[in-house]
Amino acid sequence: MRLVSTLKFQMAALAALLGLFALAPAAQAANPLEMNFWLSGPRYDGNLPACEAGLPSVTYQFAEKEGNFWNSALRITGYSKLREVAFRPWQSDNIPRRYCAAEAYLNDGLVRPVYFSIIEDGGLAGFGHGVEFCVVGVDRNWAFNPACKAAKP
Repeated sequence: MRLVSTLKFQMAALAALLGLFALAPAAQAANPLEMNFWLSGPRYDGNLPACEAGLPSVTYQFAEKEGNFWNSALRITGYSKLREVAFRPWQSDNIPRRYCAAEAYLNDGLVRPVYFSIIEDGGLAGFGHGVEFCVVGVDRNWAFNPACKAAKP
């Protein structure tokens, strides 16, 4: 009997709460002052580090991906022919990116092309620079397929 009265009380409380939400005023669009002054959007300065700054992140992320997700001992041991491919290749209001390419020496004896980008505010929760990369022939989940084309500008 006591369980039935407790359930009735909970249902009444839920109905009252939903009733309050139904009486709440509807959301309104931003007024002209808010649209032109307060909602200005993100401001990017395009101040990105050189391609060399992204190599440690590529090495670490590659080792982590291969070891944790693919149960592989494949690692990057070195780089050569590092070059910048593009900087902000699209219009200026996009998130700034520096696209780079290099040759990666792997511990299996192969040399493979690697393409990566350094992204402004692309780090964890938008803090710091983020790095996206793709090693040709080792894109096992096909995130940037074919041949890492989606990792290029």
